[in-house]
Amino acid sequence: MAPPIPILAAKSITVQLFRIPFLFTKPFNFRDPRQSRYVAFSKDGTLFAWCNGEKVTVVKVADGSQVRSFDLPKTAMLEFSPLNTVLATWQVYSKTQDNPQGDANLQLWDLKTGTCLKALYQKKVQGWCPSWSDDEKIAVRSVNNELHFFENNDFINIANKLHLQKVSEFMLSPGSQPSKVAVYVPGSKGAPSFVRLYQYPNFGGPTCALANKSFFKADRVTMLWNKKATAVLVQASIEVDKTGASYYGEQTLHYLATNGETAAVQLQKNGPIYDVAWSPSSTEFCVVYGFMPAKATVYNLKCDPVFDFGTGPRNAVYYSPQGHILVLAGFGNLRGQMEVWDVKKWKQVSKPQVPDSTHFAWCPDGEHVVTSTCAPRLRVSNGYKIWHYTGTVLYKQDTPTGTELWETVWQPFPDGTFPERPVKYQAAPSELGSTEAKPAQAYRPPALRNKPVTASSKLHEEEPPQNMRPGATGDKQLSKTALKNQKKREAKKAAKQEINPDALEPQSDPSPASNAQPETSCGDPETDKKIKSVKKVTKHSHCLLLRSYCISWWLKYLQ
Repeated sequence: MAPPIPILAAKSITVQLFRIPFLFTKPFNFRDPRQSRYVAFSKDGTLFAWCNGEKVTVVKVADGSQVRSFDLPKTAMLEFSPLNTVLATWQVYSKTQDNPQGDANLQLWDLKTGTCLKALYQKKVQGWCPSWSDDEKIAVRSVNNELHFFENNDFINIANKLHLQKVSEFMLSPGSQPSKVAVYVPGSKGAPSFVRLYQYPNFGGPTCALANKSFFKADRVTMLWNKKATAVLVQASIEVDKTGASYYGEQTLHYLATNGETAAVQLQKNGPIYDVAWSPSSTEFCVVYGFMPAKATVYNLKCDPVFDFGTGPRNAVYYSPQGHILVLAGFGNLRGQMEVWDVKKWKQVSKPQVPDSTHFAWCPDGEHVVTSTCAPRLRVSNGYKIWHYTGTVLYKQDTPTGTELWETVWQPFPDGTFPERPVKYQAAPSELGSTEAKPAQAYRPPALRNKPVTASSKLHEEEPPQNMRPGATGDKQLSKTALKNQKKREAKKAAKQEINPDALEPQSDPSPASNAQPETSCGDPETDKKIKSVKKVTKHSHCLLLRSYCISWWLKYLQ
């Protein structure tokens, strides 16, 4: 049976669902002409919901038939539960003089009956939606320094609680039972911050924690579980770097495993951490970090480096859904360069250029990606492109003048729907061609443009990938000290060459070694030393006499 064709949702002044022309055989196009604030696919991709300022509508993706409609004109956020049982809606919390307490702004709807299961108060947009386990047996939300757990979508009764002083972040593990939860408690009064892993429902205190990691320098954290729920990465950051080394503050990366192992990931370059991503295999993760040009490194579960991609203009990393391809990209204030790598062979597939892009997403088939320029990050030249990972543009859509594109979302599919295919290195055919990045040259001032490129005239010292460095193909690998000394010698030689280009050339008439007079010795070291000093003085005197003779001759010539 052929795999299904993914659908792309584009949110602009209108909401559109359509299959990309180069992929579909049977046309499909769904459109709502009214302005929409938010769109969402269900986790399995069978349902689609959006709010157009009048109501929230849920339809089936297969045929566009309506499932439910809710009269919620102020809805700003939508989210489906994993099994499509519950639809969560959120609107901005507000209160009036007549209603000082305000209305419950988080509502949980039963999609089968259309009734409201529970209305809750949620003032902050951060963490607004309850987190479900994949089988929906557990749901959890944070309420006043406590985690409230609900079972089987019964939001009336609290099944369990986890109370920690000033708990501010949590992350429920993916996958099947038993469910695990990672909680973060910020430090105070000189005490360190810490992250703990618990297995539901064992919350009997610190001794019941599966793992515990404490650290300083953390104003906020971002926690990321791997797909198998065996480990979590914690990116801790502080707003202000007291050393003044970085405008972006200071970041650290920590590793916690459910078997109790913890570690601080040792990064090989100073600077901010831009992005972290787990491989779908759950056995390794990639980190983009360091001052520009940023470094990218893949680590294993022991936090040891597996492969180093060197440095380059990048600030994001994306694994394909199958985990066989990795993309390193530089979006935002960078020029939009993408590096596509074959993870199994550690070989670069393509290097396209995507300027002004603000969004990137893999298609579930692992063959295509979408890059888009969206508002409000950029309000001009909005549009999106569909790429093959070999670097060719297969489809391009620009928004009409005066309109904006706000979001592009791929239809998700269950795991295993699209099998992994062999990686291709030959560019896919396309009428739009490719946009391979041209080799960029650093700016050189006019004084250096007619001179050979030396290490001192380079803007950045970029490192090549690990398998392209000297010694990677069998040459003798130099130690760090030897490599440092070699660079110093090369820089000194280059500087000397710039000052005197003829200094490094061999003399035209070198004296043969056979004519050199060997030094005679009388046998007494003290006498030999005195003779040597006398010869040195005599030689110096001869030089002075020759110099005075030349000066007198030149003065006589001028007269």
